[in-house]
Amino acid sequence: MPNPEDEDHCWKCNEQCDSNILEQKLASVPSELTGVDGFAKSTAAEELSFAERISKNLTFSGTFVSGNEKKTVIGFDERMLLHEETGKSHPERPNRLRAIMEGLQASGLLSERCFTIPSREATEAELEVVHTANHISAVQATERRGLSYFTSDTYANEHSALAARLAAGICADLASAIMTGTACNGFAVVRPPGHHAEQDQVMGFCLHNNVCVAARAAQASGAKKVLVVDWDVHHGNGTQKIFEQDPTILYISLHRHEAGAFYPGTGWAHHVGSGPGEGFSVNIPWSCGGIGDEDYLSAFQHIVMPIARQFEPDITIVSAGFDAASGDPLGGCDVTPEGYAQMTSLLSFLAAGRILVVLEGGYNLRSISASAAAVMKVLRGSNPGPLPDNLQPTPAGVGAMLDVFTIQRRYWSNLHDATFLKLETLLDTWSKAGEGKGIKRRYIDNPVWWKWDRKRFCADVP
Repeated sequence: MPNPEDEDHCWKCNEQCDSNILEQKLASVPSELTGVDGFAKSTAAEELSFAERISKNLTFSGTFVSGNEKKTVIGFDERMLLHEETGKSHPERPNRLRAIMEGLQASGLLSERCFTIPSREATEAELEVVHTANHISAVQATERRGLSYFTSDTYANEHSALAARLAAGICADLASAIMTGTACNGFAVVRPPGHHAEQDQVMGFCLHNNVCVAARAAQASGAKKVLVVDWDVHHGNGTQKIFEQDPTILYISLHRHEAGAFYPGTGWAHHVGSGPGEGFSVNIPWSCGGIGDEDYLSAFQHIVMPIARQFEPDITIVSAGFDAASGDPLGGCDVTPEGYAQMTSLLSFLAAGRILVVLEGGYNLRSISASAAAVMKVLRGSNPGPLPDNLQPTPAGVGAMLDVFTIQRRYWSNLHDATFLKLETLLDTWSKAGEGKGIKRRYIDNPVWWKWDRKRFCADVP
């Protein structure tokens, strides 16, 4: 998908025309980064770098926070901005991090109850717990090249391997900080994203699987059971495949699917894990675009939370793609910042509030900035209020939930028949009124073409 940037806006979603996200120029970069993503060199010798501007309001505590005070750890390193499709344009670009961090700072969300810890690169040993040696070597080899491509739309430049190691290392340290009580919760604002990366496969803009590295780090720090909730609009094929046979990791994904026609084509409702991990993969696949808050929150209310409560995790890790947000050029869905806040709030009731949010996708700068700020407010203790009493999911949403109910209730007794009957009655009512047309339940194997990795192309097909 061509996505040329004219400094401050994306031609497709027009996201920056009336926005002040980047006009504050807090994203000024030091001289060695001049030219990255179209930003000019600073003219003042004393000019602070982007990271210094962001971090000056953050303090390192390194101590356990007692009482009712919530302390949120933030993970960020400006060297991740060096990962770029230099000289071209790509939706997974450095301005994504700039927009999020500047939005958090402008909203006053990086002060008081937040702190940061020194970032570091993931070690080879940490990566080998998730990826094969060949995978790690392939990513590492890009440091000796200029711009190169693993697949038609997954690029790397000479800085990408460093950025990927930093992203994984930050996620590992934040998970450990939360498990050891140094922080109550955390937000890893990292790139490149990770949930498509498999044990031995780079794909879908992703190099190393950051969430998987974080989950293993959490377990090394004492977590026996880890819940991974993936609300990115694309299914996290890498995360599910890596944890496919692991009953200590519960993976729940809500994603646009369209019977395998939406990238990456995986994540059918009947894909539940295998071997000892059977039943520990829960896929909620939407059959169309346009899915919004009421569908997501209904799925959380009736499926995600009942299963998660029965699982009783020690920590929750969120693969937080914001490409299901309204206005995203790749996702085509309609989740609002308030919807993301509600989902975060519900998850915060699990695992004594131990929750790590890890950035995945999201390509409209305005949407990801607002959505990240809404999530951050909840992490800092803000209450978005109760769920609406009468959520009204769409027929497509109800159809997807019924499919999941039928499959997953053999594994999870918390999925109650009364809820199933309520949804089925609702769908039957719509069907009789002609509103449920086009809802089909069919189970077929994945199409071969999903491995071609045309994420941008597949997401752009009407």
